[in-house]
Amino acid sequence: MGSSSGGDAGDPKLQKHGEQHHAAGMMGNGSDSYKQYYDDAHAPSPSEEWHSSSPASSTRQMLSRRFTPVAFVKKIDWGSLWAKAKEWIRNPMNMALLVWIVAVGVSGAILFMVMTGMLNRVLATKPQRDTWFEVNNQILNALFTLMCLYQHPRRFYHLALLCRWRAGDMLQLRQVYCKDGTCKPSERKHITVVVLLLHLNCFAQYALCGLNLGYRRPERPVIGVALTISVAISAPAVAGMYNNLSPLGNDYEAQAAQAYDDDDDDEASSSSCNNNDNNPQQLQRKRRKSSSLDKQQSREWAGGLLDVWDDMSLAYLSVLCSCCVFGWNMSRLGFGNMYVHVATFLLLCLAPFFIFDLAAVNIDNEDVRDALGLAGVFLCVLGLLYGGFWRIQMRRRFRLPASHACCGKPDLTDCLQWLCCCPCALAQEVRTADALAPPAARPVASINDDDGVVTVPPASVSVIIRST
Repeated sequence: MGSSSGGDAGDPKLQKHGEQHHAAGMMGNGSDSYKQYYDDAHAPSPSEEWHSSSPASSTRQMLSRRFTPVAFVKKIDWGSLWAKAKEWIRNPMNMALLVWIVAVGVSGAILFMVMTGMLNRVLATKPQRDTWFEVNNQILNALFTLMCLYQHPRRFYHLALLCRWRAGDMLQLRQVYCKDGTCKPSERKHITVVVLLLHLNCFAQYALCGLNLGYRRPERPVIGVALTISVAISAPAVAGMYNNLSPLGNDYEAQAAQAYDDDDDDEASSSSCNNNDNNPQQLQRKRRKSSSLDKQQSREWAGGLLDVWDDMSLAYLSVLCSCCVFGWNMSRLGFGNMYVHVATFLLLCLAPFFIFDLAAVNIDNEDVRDALGLAGVFLCVLGLLYGGFWRIQMRRRFRLPASHACCGKPDLTDCLQWLCCCPCALAQEVRTADALAPPAARPVASINDDDGVVTVPPASVSVIIRST
């Protein structure tokens, strides 16, 4: 027995086994001693305790609990996001912008994969890769050039307003470049910087287009291409940052803006800011009041879509000079400058054909050249949707009856009317504008300036400001 007990005492395993039996025997006497023993037996080692209490471990646990992808997805209100997306896509201009973004994304992705060698298994030979590179390069060049062409007439118009700088010009430019459409300190100088940067973007893109169209890929100057691409990309980015970080993107009180305007050229701008009629809240109330008055008046389209025999001279003008008649009609209805509408309409209906045909000159593949030519023709036809967009705006502003002939969608019907018979739709709009005159077709805002009376479209301002 003595040797056995001595052996048990010397063996750690047997000693621990005996202690467990001893603890089990004491459970009847009290649970505290067993609990203390159990906690001591299962206590973590010093190394395990250090790992569990380390900052990295606690940070990982916190991130795993709080920033899981499932928890982030659950926090998104998908219903409201889907509703906003549907409301955004209903605008025809946004729809065209989405198609442009998708086309740029697809062509850019293919160009990137060709440049990085990701398509070498599909395009085994170098001539094939060169052809795909040039095709997507020319497509991207055409798309960005068209976007600059469409935006440039409006930017020229804004530059002309900056040079003239009358009271009505200030209000129109503030709606585009100033936050909340309110006056800012030294706003003329800051708007000039933004407009010049946007012009620089257009001219750099035109220079890049000339290099892509005038030279084949082996002969194209690398420095010129890199310089024009850098300027074309950086100019609008700098313009956007400047517009947000400068006083144009900040909130200022009218009195503070007047105190900062020390230049003589900005005195008229600061005085117009102090006018109570320029308050956005009051403008909103007056717009609601005018819209409620418009609801009380029942208006109709002047004749049907095919009633062109009512005015043969107007019918001939709508066919032979659609762009001029369209711009003149939009201007007198208060939808913007006539020359901007004429230039934009011409560019939308003619520029895609020439840009895509010129882009196909440097491509050796006959099928690709034909495809680019057909794409240009297709985009020219879709340019008529510009008239459909403004027909929608006219119908909404003047509360004209909507047609549900196409899938029950009035907006889609207006666009298809311009696509199928644009002279007929234009003639109907001109006849309706004549019927709406004199009170509805005239601009509702007039500004007394030193040089005379300046009329401002209702989209820019709907109050009468009397300068003192």
